[in-house]
Amino acid sequence: MKQSLQLRLGQQLAMTPQLQQAIKLLQLSTLELHQEIQQALDSNMMLEAAEDDGAFPESSDTVPVESATTDFQELPDLDKASDIPQELPIDSSWDEVYEGLQSYSNSLPDSDGDDFVFQRAQPQSLRDHLGWQLDMLPLSERDHAIGLAIVDAVNDEGYLSSPINDIVQSLQTQLDGLDPEEVTAVLHLVQNLDPAGVAAADLADCLAIQLRQLPEATPHRKKALELVQHYLEVLGKKDLARLKRVLDVNDAQLAEIVALIRTLEPKPGRLVQTGESQYVVPDVFVSKVGSQWVVNLNPDIAPKLRINPFYSGMVRRADSSADNVAMKNHLQEARWFIKSLHSRNETLLKVARSIVEHQKDFLEQGPMAMKPLVLRDVAEEVGMHESTISRVTTQKYMHTANGIFEFKYFFSSHVSTNAGGECSATAIKAHLRAIVDAENPEKPLSDHAIADIFKQKGINVARRTIAKYREALAIPPSNERRQVI
Repeated sequence: MKQSLQLRLGQQLAMTPQLQQAIKLLQLSTLELHQEIQQALDSNMMLEAAEDDGAFPESSDTVPVESATTDFQELPDLDKASDIPQELPIDSSWDEVYEGLQSYSNSLPDSDGDDFVFQRAQPQSLRDHLGWQLDMLPLSERDHAIGLAIVDAVNDEGYLSSPINDIVQSLQTQLDGLDPEEVTAVLHLVQNLDPAGVAAADLADCLAIQLRQLPEATPHRKKALELVQHYLEVLGKKDLARLKRVLDVNDAQLAEIVALIRTLEPKPGRLVQTGESQYVVPDVFVSKVGSQWVVNLNPDIAPKLRINPFYSGMVRRADSSADNVAMKNHLQEARWFIKSLHSRNETLLKVARSIVEHQKDFLEQGPMAMKPLVLRDVAEEVGMHESTISRVTTQKYMHTANGIFEFKYFFSSHVSTNAGGECSATAIKAHLRAIVDAENPEKPLSDHAIADIFKQKGINVARRTIAKYREALAIPPSNERRQVI
């Protein structure tokens, strides 16, 4: 074949680095946005978090970004007399343009230590709690090693995750002449530690351990112990006639026995297991001013950024030295970053206001008044693509008078009504919860009966749909909701 050169014209779509950065900031959560802004502040000399008094703040997340300035009056004619590009080529990347950025960020001095405000104690685990109690007991080294092995086998709920035989086999290589009775004796010792019922093999064993630790004078203690050891499954099936027969008690006595069992803890590990609390920070606040619902950005989710006038004033227009070129690159990057933040906040406000406009009834009346809403409705209203709306509504939260909700909470499918209207799935779930809460606990409603109630209200919901929504709300079926004691 003969080689030849050919010239062809074609078109293709490609995202510029500026668009990539804007999309990246748009889909970040509040916590991720804080980290991204702090990273930009640490790596870019031209960026600073501004305060009203003009001082350099220590924190970067205290003032809203919606009023951040993009007017660089300290350099009025910089763009005309310099070679700072307004747009990056579509086939370039940030690393190719800002070659000196990495070396500058690497040259920053490391912090001597974190601020004392962020130095928190590690949460205490159940194993740490049991190990601390074990260390306080006068045990031999052999018994202490067995106790630690048992504690290591306790899961977060407080139960043994391994059978006692497996624990014996794992210790035989460490302790010579180990007798299974030694392990059983230490196991009983661990089971008497706090919290009560820990290191049990199953639920019946856990409840029995707690009952044995009660004073012998406790009313119905003996009968309750007999019930949890031999007839716990019968109690789960709510076969009261059989329970009264095998325990030889009447209705009043059986009710008192069951009430005593209900005071016990089925998962003793959660009494000690602590974890770090995760708080949701709303991105927007919705409040009613007069007769109108107003949406405002949360001032704590993003700082007010500006160009540092001291460093920007050091940029020399006709100087092509390495230092001056690096400062120009930092200046342009700071401008693009602030512009991307503005774009993110504007998009967030547009979407939030559109949601509030559609869901005014929810704000006034609660979940039962939620209207059907899909991403396409908001996308058409704000003039954006559905994928953009999806990015905005992910991990973004709205503070309303009814609580804090994720943006996606306001989007739901619909079910037709007899009047020709539509009812959202969220409203149906709220009605379902209200119906179940108001039912007679001795005669709970079946899914078919609940579907009939919805039909009486003019909402056509099939029994299978009721069952699906009931499972989504973690509501047990009617036979398990029945309360006979």
